[in-house]
Amino acid sequence: MNSCWAYNLWVIVLNYVFMKKVGLISLGCPKNQVDSELMLGYLTKAGFTITNNENEAEIAIVNTCGFINDAKEESIERIIEAGRLKENGNCKLLIVAGCLSERYKEDLIKELPEVDAFIGVSDMEKIADVCRDLIDSKVGAGLKPTPTTEVISHQRILISPKHYAYVKIAEGCNNRCSYCTIPSIRGSYQSREIESVINEVEQLVSNGVKEINIVAQDTTDYGLDIYKKRRLAELLKGLVKIKNLFWIRLLYTYPEHFDDELIDIIAGEEKLCNYIDIPIQHIDDEILKKMKRKSSEKQIRGLIEKLRHRIPDIVLRTSLITGFPGETEAQYKRLYDFVKEAGFHRLGVFAYSKEEGTPASRYKNQLTQKIKDRRRNEIMRLQSGISLNKNRELIGKTLKALINGLSNESELLIEGRYYGQAPEVDGVIYINDGIGLDKIRAGEFVDIEITEAHQYDLVGKVI
Repeated sequence: MNSCWAYNLWVIVLNYVFMKKVGLISLGCPKNQVDSELMLGYLTKAGFTITNNENEAEIAIVNTCGFINDAKEESIERIIEAGRLKENGNCKLLIVAGCLSERYKEDLIKELPEVDAFIGVSDMEKIADVCRDLIDSKVGAGLKPTPTTEVISHQRILISPKHYAYVKIAEGCNNRCSYCTIPSIRGSYQSREIESVINEVEQLVSNGVKEINIVAQDTTDYGLDIYKKRRLAELLKGLVKIKNLFWIRLLYTYPEHFDDELIDIIAGEEKLCNYIDIPIQHIDDEILKKMKRKSSEKQIRGLIEKLRHRIPDIVLRTSLITGFPGETEAQYKRLYDFVKEAGFHRLGVFAYSKEEGTPASRYKNQLTQKIKDRRRNEIMRLQSGISLNKNRELIGKTLKALINGLSNESELLIEGRYYGQAPEVDGVIYINDGIGLDKIRAGEFVDIEITEAHQYDLVGKVI
């Protein structure tokens, strides 16, 4: 009997000694993806093994988004799905990280007993310690994975294909928009030092990255907190000097912080993609004021005009909110007409989400979901036609494309992107013909002649 008990205990101990395979689900925006990649780096350095097979994972981590209702619902669904792996799969531990965990930790502890640990956005560097502590709590001390001497670029394991990466230059936000929860989740704006960003990009490029996408909650506010002035342009001047880095793309640039120095460097530096993401949210001054945005209709229109004058082939992306509290039909119509007039290449629309704890959640005249969704859908239908016309203008032109690899649509197609297509949020170029089609590989730059245009995607051939 004693020997049987000892054998069973030994089996249990072995199970936890070899509990080293970790699977991670990353939800939300590219900024969240960077956090996920950092966690994977910390785990690998601590001796854990990363797996993409959910049936192999002994430890499941869900890095959540808690920005708006849809994102919260998706996060909860994925947590519940991961929890089922503890019942039906190989998973023994479930950890929830990220924005949702930071924002609703106490509520989640009560509602999701299948989760073994919750960690917020400020504790992600502790992920390996959390995993080891959970293992210890199951079977006692001394059963931690053996540390490894593997060198990891800036403690990151890229989730994206190896030829492009996101680089987060700051954390948090100082804008305090009335509808937004980010400052309460991630705190005030905290810039990284220029040298730190450049070192990270150099390491990424040395590992084969060809395209860097700069992200932060507001990239144009970069540097103000630590240098007492905004220094995004200076950062870019350092990045363009890095050898073998071909594309640098700016995302999340706020119109009120976009100055002439920044426009000049984008216009003058070949490595900086002529692509700007400017989330304006609305065009009506009264709505912008209620949103606590610092921009105005005059400023937004002036910036768009200046960008197109200084950079004629600029591709502009924006994001909008429909159905903000008190938005009248006339104010919505002004936004609709502006979208028609401005002709953005890329545009995303969110129906306003009432987030507890924000000033806007207490505003009077909250609109129904039906109205918010109708207005969003109308603008998206309008934009689909604008995007199609913009793409049709490219037929017959030759564009330099960064190759992604085989298409998910068909093994007969190769996918690539030109400078006007940001990864994951914009369309792609489907390449179906041309000289040497069978020889091009992911991460290469190839000249493509555009032969067809669709609402969001292009079709072309190698020349």
